[in-house]
Amino acid sequence: MTQMIRIVWLCSAIYAVLFSAGCQSEERHVNRGERSHMTTIDYLNPESMHRNPVFSQGVSVNGPHRTVYVGGQNAVDAEGNVVGSGDVAAQAEQIARNLLTVIEAGGAKPEHVVKWNIYVIQGQSVRDAMSAFQRVWGRMPNAPAISVLFVAGLAHPDFLLEMDAVAVVPVVD
Repeated sequence: MTQMIRIVWLCSAIYAVLFSAGCQSEERHVNRGERSHMTTIDYLNPESMHRNPVFSQGVSVNGPHRTVYVGGQNAVDAEGNVVGSGDVAAQAEQIARNLLTVIEAGGAKPEHVVKWNIYVIQGQSVRDAMSAFQRVWGRMPNAPAISVLFVAGLAHPDFLLEMDAVAVVPVVD
């Protein structure tokens, strides 16, 4: 168990190095919508906790909004074919495209994503995967809360990683 915690911490540290440029570490507040129908998204980084510029410790959403939950996305194209077998970077790019497609179908944009879960097969390079993901996704104005977990396997033996997301879209009348 201690080794798994160290691995997740190391993964977070690698992720921090990858995304430290252009991300803010202070508590951020994004207000959208009409005055009477305000959605407030607070990116939570309590002073008593470790601060990291690439992820928030938590996210609080208040007000009228729509939440889009994106199920685990794998490196599968529109025809159901696995993309990038054996290549974590190619798979990350396909996953990024799939995530964008689903959140847009839910009326969300990348800046609405407040949470990512990233599942990586043990032994795969998180650095390569996240660099490739960022090439498609781009930089986000506010870093979402993230969890990175190393796993022994996913739903298909050729999958090297999987990501899911939660997006919060303010409702504007």
